[in-house]
Amino acid sequence: MTQLSICRLRSKRGSVAPLAITIGLFAGLSAPTVQGQQDYVGRIDLFAGFTYLDSPKINLDERGFHFQIGVRPKVWYSLGFDYSVSTGHTALLPNMLTTTLQDQLGAQIGGLVAAGIIPPTYAISVPFDSKTETFAAGPQVAYHGWKPITPFLRPSIGAIHEIATPHATDAITAGIIAQLAPSGQKTDWTPFYGFGGGIDVNASRHFALRVQADFVHDHLFSDLLKSGRNTVRFSVGPAFQFGGNVAK
Repeated sequence: MTQLSICRLRSKRGSVAPLAITIGLFAGLSAPTVQGQQDYVGRIDLFAGFTYLDSPKINLDERGFHFQIGVRPKVWYSLGFDYSVSTGHTALLPNMLTTTLQDQLGAQIGGLVAAGIIPPTYAISVPFDSKTETFAAGPQVAYHGWKPITPFLRPSIGAIHEIATPHATDAITAGIIAQLAPSGQKTDWTPFYGFGGGIDVNASRHFALRVQADFVHDHLFSDLLKSGRNTVRFSVGPAFQFGGNVAK
């Protein structure tokens, strides 16, 4: 058996459109009331909320937790740390692999069909559970000229950690898994890059509802998977600002 990756692929179907729509919607709804500059901008910014990772190419939805903390040296930008963890479930298919691995696997399956061990209609599908962690750090630019809302943009540069746990459905997938992940899991680290942004809907000087999205590209298990992938992460939850007023 050849080695297969059980890591998931994120497809190019995820696009910047959801991010643009999110920012545009809130900005449009709030436009009639955005009057007056914010008189308090806290030095410390904190967010903790729900996150959703969209990997449409393999029909993988992951849900989990998103945390951010930042420090504002100036009113218009901050420097911070970003972490998210999410889990989901999908299946590995042969067309996700490199051409070489697809050819090797096809030859092996062809031999089993010729020997009468499996029918010609047999289709390989290896279900797996996925756990994804993202780690990022860097700047974020925000506009505090409107009291009701605070739009912001940022580069998304960091590292992603993936753990995949496969599950056998028959003797064939059990044999594949034995070659893929003898320990019962497969894991990898890789960098990612992209951009993100969103909006804070301000309820008070210290509290807001944050809606945000990030669009990034990465290539986990590059020796096994035929291409990199795009990922869209959506997050929503409470945001807090406190500490010295950098707006003064």
